[in-house]
Amino acid sequence: MAASQKPNRTLFDLDLLRAMVAVAECGSFTTAAARLHSTQSTVSQKVRRLEDLAGHAMLDRGNRDVRPTEAGQVLLGYARHMLATNEQLAEALSGALVAVTIRLGLPEDFATGPATRELSAFNRRYPHVKLEVTSGLSRDLAAGYDHGALDLALVKQRRHSRAAVACRPEKMAWIDSARHPCIHMDPVPLVVFPMRGLYRDDMIQTLETRGRRWRISFTSSSLGGIQSAVANGMGISLLPRRAVTKDHVVLKKKDGLPDIDTYEIGIFHRPAADRMVKELAGVLARMLDRDGA
Repeated sequence: MAASQKPNRTLFDLDLLRAMVAVAECGSFTTAAARLHSTQSTVSQKVRRLEDLAGHAMLDRGNRDVRPTEAGQVLLGYARHMLATNEQLAEALSGALVAVTIRLGLPEDFATGPATRELSAFNRRYPHVKLEVTSGLSRDLAAGYDHGALDLALVKQRRHSRAAVACRPEKMAWIDSARHPCIHMDPVPLVVFPMRGLYRDDMIQTLETRGRRWRISFTSSSLGGIQSAVANGMGISLLPRRAVTKDHVVLKKKDGLPDIDTYEIGIFHRPAADRMVKELAGVLARMLDRDGA
């Protein structure tokens, strides 16, 4: 016995539904035709074709205006939904709603200021790109990148320690409190990042080479914590020049401290990265060039 076939279901043309919605909202075939950039007769024909498909009258045609019938009210709710869904589909297929997510890792001192302005400008230029920014210590960012948690990362490292897409020198500064200087204390108090954090070993080695005694007075994994501790006289520290604030004083060679030029900023992304990742990497590289790292 042959399988029974279901009857063909009616397929409603979106163009006919659009005409019906326009007439119902305008209350007039003439006004609806103007909205649709069509003619009154064409709009009228489309509504009649829709009524034939549905098997119901959709409009009460009065002398002065037209109004939807009860069946027309039911159809209007579905018609508006179908037209809206069609628009959403068209936008999605055109790429307007197809988002690209870039997982970006930035050292804490890059998470505000010029970097944020560059990221905002990038986002305005490419609104379909979603940025997921992680800030923290460079060692953690490097580990996150290596484990695939980041698509793009700025990482501070010792010069030439690891090949990167681009590298720029990191300008450093010895800093002390502007109000409560500590450089002449004995032993010299140090404000440092945790063990294996950048700059810590250089600070200790420099002081020992110069015969200065030292003690660690404050440890924090937060850049803000380091900046505040120095500003309030808890010790000296070594930070990137961009992290120096008005509450700090930059120590010079006359204070017995040499320039430190052993660090660089590396930009990392994978060779097969999305073109938007590479575009953003270029933006960050130009930012470093312009701001002198």
